[in-house]
Amino acid sequence: MKAEQISDVCTFHGEGPYWDPRRGELLLVDMMEGDVLVRHEDGSIDRHDVHPRLAGVIRGRESGGYVVGVERGFLFADDGFSVLEQGPEAFSDAAVRMNDGGCDPAGRFLCGSMGWEGGFGMGTLYSLGTDLSVSTVLTGATISNGLHFSPSGETAFFSDTPTGRIDALGYDVGTGRFTDRRTFAVVEPALGMPDGMAVDAEGGIWTALYGGGAVARYDASGRLSEHIPLPVTNVTACAFGGTDLGTLFITTTQENIPEGSEPTAGALFAVEPGVAGAPLPMFRG
Repeated sequence: MKAEQISDVCTFHGEGPYWDPRRGELLLVDMMEGDVLVRHEDGSIDRHDVHPRLAGVIRGRESGGYVVGVERGFLFADDGFSVLEQGPEAFSDAAVRMNDGGCDPAGRFLCGSMGWEGGFGMGTLYSLGTDLSVSTVLTGATISNGLHFSPSGETAFFSDTPTGRIDALGYDVGTGRFTDRRTFAVVEPALGMPDGMAVDAEGGIWTALYGGGAVARYDASGRLSEHIPLPVTNVTACAFGGTDLGTLFITTTQENIPEGSEPTAGALFAVEPGVAGAPLPMFRG
């Protein structure tokens, strides 16, 4: 399999790809610009400024529009990103920022943080409830990444990137609390570090390999089963999309890359991996 470039360089720090089945289009963020990008079916891209400092992750909202994890909390946007409503703040520490997350099958939006300078253990995983209350569900992370759920919702997959692991956490959908934690897969250091992830219909976990110039798949047993290289060192996240969820979209970044050394860093890539993605739940608040 080979990943193909499907856009010009469109981000400095591309992250958080999300396929919106309602509009049949890919959304992603240019994180440090605070922008949400919408890639249309014809390949054209619209850019929407939603926050002055940071937009980390976006998910659809069942009532319409979107929820976005921004610097210290949450923001709501309408379908066209012309109406923005500040949601609840999760924390006030100026040294910390939101990073990545996703929705559980009950419609909560879980979003994880990290230190602006990547300080050890500064990250927390927050849950935005359907009543718009914010609670803490996990502490002590360094760089929160991923967070996807098995179809039943009984298992959550999460990466604290510097650990080099993808963890599986038991999850009680009724209470929204984790029940246990184990190592699902270990990413060998030579492959890079696990960043954003996607789950396929067979229970496999696809992870972007930051510093490793690739995406990798770990099957349901945690065994490395696919490795797809890209011409960019820092690969940030991936998401399944397309009408049959059969395309894996991949974001990349210019972050920590010498200027001009990787001319496609910041572009979008895609691959047809031969397996479909699992549908993602939306936020029900």
